[in-house]
Amino acid sequence: MTTKNTIHDIGVASHIGQYSDAIESGPGRMLFTSGTPGLTPEGHLPDSFEGQADQAWKNILEILKRANMGPEHIVRVAQYLIRVEDIPRYKPIRSKYLGDNRPAFMLSLVSGLIWPNVLIEIEVTAVALVP
Repeated sequence: MTTKNTIHDIGVASHIGQYSDAIESGPGRMLFTSGTPGLTPEGHLPDSFEGQADQAWKNILEILKRANMGPEHIVRVAQYLIRVEDIPRYKPIRSKYLGDNRPAFMLSLVSGLIWPNVLIEIEVTAVALVP
């Protein structure tokens, strides 16, 4: 059995380092994203937590779209925030993008992320069943 890996880059990771925004691995359809900040593909980072969280989820959905997946395929979400006070503001943003999907969650408070002004990173695992 051959394993196929497909890279799905939207241009965010290239502003930070030498890694992919996401990699899909198979023979089944599993997608693993890198930690995705609220950085736009053009390299802009919103100033507010809400702006960064919203953009991070837009990035995740764009990666899923390029893999012919949607939020319904997300089975696990790991979220990294640097400020406890952002947790209540984060839930409605996350819910806006996940809808009724209820994947496994992990939320960690960390002392810092890739750059000092990055307030959130999100990574997801998505699975699409092969007929």
